[in-house]
Amino acid sequence: MKVCIIGASGKLGQYMVRHALDRGYEVVGVCREKSAAKLERFGEEIQLVTGATNDPRVIARAVAGCQGVLVVLVPWGVRKYSTGTAQAVLDHAEPCARLIFSCGWHITMDGLDRYSRRFLWGVRIAGAIGRLFRLVDIDDQVEACRRVFSSAARWTVVRGSSLEEGPSQGLPAWSHHVGDPLLESDLTRRVDFALFMVEALENHELIHAAPAIVGRQSPSALAHAGQAPG
Repeated sequence: MKVCIIGASGKLGQYMVRHALDRGYEVVGVCREKSAAKLERFGEEIQLVTGATNDPRVIARAVAGCQGVLVVLVPWGVRKYSTGTAQAVLDHAEPCARLIFSCGWHITMDGLDRYSRRFLWGVRIAGAIGRLFRLVDIDDQVEACRRVFSSAARWTVVRGSSLEEGPSQGLPAWSHHVGDPLLESDLTRRVDFALFMVEALENHELIHAAPAIVGRQSPSALAHAGQAPG
């Protein structure tokens, strides 16, 4: 399988590159030119395309011939970066390609997620601070996912909990909706978030789904083992 990883130079992206290579996939990585040095350790194992990930010309060149596209939706700045990236992928990916997008728990597909007041306040405060300093725009990620959800493409949106570094604990557990007791621990290893993204490429049960994930060895996942759909 030929796979394009958009946002390959970030922490999550680099883990996805490694997982994809370990599976024998042909990998095309996309990142901004100033971040390309972060991928030098992969050498000739990957093909690198540099440029803004919301540039349709860059994305069109990168996804050509790819059966899978992994996309890190990062709401940098206030210029709709995530929305532009998602739309470029939807417009230019191969018609039958598997498209896997990453975002946080705050994204909801059907409005059936249940959030604590603390979580909602955290999202609002982060959004307000991000807009004030023109660093991030959470609403940009919301709009990007809205466009994905309304697309007929073969997409999956993976919604990550809070993340930490550390050795892999295995493929994360997941639920269709935030608020499930399974997810209560709200913590996943970043390396395992990347693992779930790559695994989703060949999991057809996740097409048109927005799984919310949590670390498989987290207390809540262990307490509800056997109840998760994944």
